[in-house]
Amino acid sequence: MAGAADSEAARNTERREKHHEADVVVVGAGVFGCAAAYALANQGRSVILLERWMHEPDRIVGELLQPGGVAALRKLGLEHCLEGIDAIPCYGYHILYRGDEVSFSYPQVRPDGEVVVSAGRKKGQEANGSANGHAKEPTRPEGRSFHHGRFIMQLRRACMGHPNISVFETEVTATIKGEHTDAVLGVRTRTKDPATGKKEPDCFFGQLTIIADGYASTFRKELLGTTPVVRSKFYALELIDCPFPPANTGHVVIGDQTLALLYQIGTHETRALIDIPNEHPAAAPSAGGARGYIQNIVLPALPPHVQPSVRAALADGRIPRSMPNSWLPSTKQTRHDGVVVLGDAHNMRHPLTGGGMTVALNDAVLLSSLLSPQEMPSLSDHAAVRGAMATFHWRRKHLTSIINVLAQALYSLFAADDWQLRALQRGCFAYFQRGWTDEPVAMLGGILRRPATLAYHFFSVAFLGIWLNIVDLCGGSVLGVLRLPLALVQAVLILWKACVVFLPVLGTEFL
Repeated sequence: MAGAADSEAARNTERREKHHEADVVVVGAGVFGCAAAYALANQGRSVILLERWMHEPDRIVGELLQPGGVAALRKLGLEHCLEGIDAIPCYGYHILYRGDEVSFSYPQVRPDGEVVVSAGRKKGQEANGSANGHAKEPTRPEGRSFHHGRFIMQLRRACMGHPNISVFETEVTATIKGEHTDAVLGVRTRTKDPATGKKEPDCFFGQLTIIADGYASTFRKELLGTTPVVRSKFYALELIDCPFPPANTGHVVIGDQTLALLYQIGTHETRALIDIPNEHPAAAPSAGGARGYIQNIVLPALPPHVQPSVRAALADGRIPRSMPNSWLPSTKQTRHDGVVVLGDAHNMRHPLTGGGMTVALNDAVLLSSLLSPQEMPSLSDHAAVRGAMATFHWRRKHLTSIINVLAQALYSLFAADDWQLRALQRGCFAYFQRGWTDEPVAMLGGILRRPATLAYHFFSVAFLGIWLNIVDLCGGSVLGVLRLPLALVQAVLILWKACVVFLPVLGTEFL
């Protein structure tokens, strides 16, 4: 039996290396592409993994992996990819809101995955590191933050070391369809000839082609017909030896026109991501552009002990690197036989909450279970693949709907640009101050999968914001009761704004 298995493996390797044929062709060796290739290869599938450029990528997002992503990485057998890259543990969040602050940690989780919800946490409680494997059950989960490129290279090394995967550096240019069918049979590429240095035409064939070519996908429009919505950009700074207690947390800074996310990505490096809305007047060229916005608007809102590191990062005089903050609702993957589009090419959300990699890794876990040889002996059975992908579309929403809606809703609140949103923003911060954080941060971390719970907490925040607004208008004097009619009108407007922010995004997720 062992000899037969070895012979089969050798034949599959020859098919991949010599004839460029496999069970699965994966386009894109990013987070999802590597994870999906590795998961399918672990099931005995023969996999070809294609990547345009195998050098270490240098990106400014994809640097914070939530606990739910760490758990998915563990299920995939890839948890070792977090080691040896100077990854920093992350145990929760710290929010600075107009000079006030609150910290909260991920809630404890029982061995069966149930989240332990406390009666309430005291204001200012800091995240702790009880998720080190030595604490008593239940344990507190741990996220990790790191340099994106180092993590990607670990994933790629894992794939290159797998006996069922062959990795090629080549530029994918088009899909290949049969003469008598519209089913995709593989992809056309251009591969550099080592002898001449010129790119020559090439082809790779598989029973199933998985397109995972990232946020700037060249195949999305053709295969899905969708376009991302971009409302802002993240501009990135790398701060060196920047003090920002409490340690091992993600820091969110909210000011009048300021929304910034800071988290440590190495022993000495801290990433600062500054959100700048499209066409914001304070970021116009006449106002100094992105650098002017950071210096004039963001810098004064940061804590004094952080400001010197930001000034040092700006000292080179260059425009900070940027990435578009995209929202792309998911699409059913049943339109084209022989090919699916997944990862960021398929579904994106605002990176404020750091949920992208958690979604990608959990998608890889779900996809591999639905396409396993036990469930689907042949991936050339297009009807069976369509059925599996229809199941995939709905089953993934237990997690992704929460992460996607949270990302878009929190961005709308934290980047508030009208008085109703600012009332909701204040309600959100007051909600956290009161210690009602366990379930919200568990959903943020990808460890609680109950969409109804998200709706409950969002509208609880809305009603708290309404109450605080009523107290402001009607409190403080005997005559305050005369403002009650105005307060009630404003209450309706705030609730309407909450519905406008939350319900359309939630509805889109469940289409």
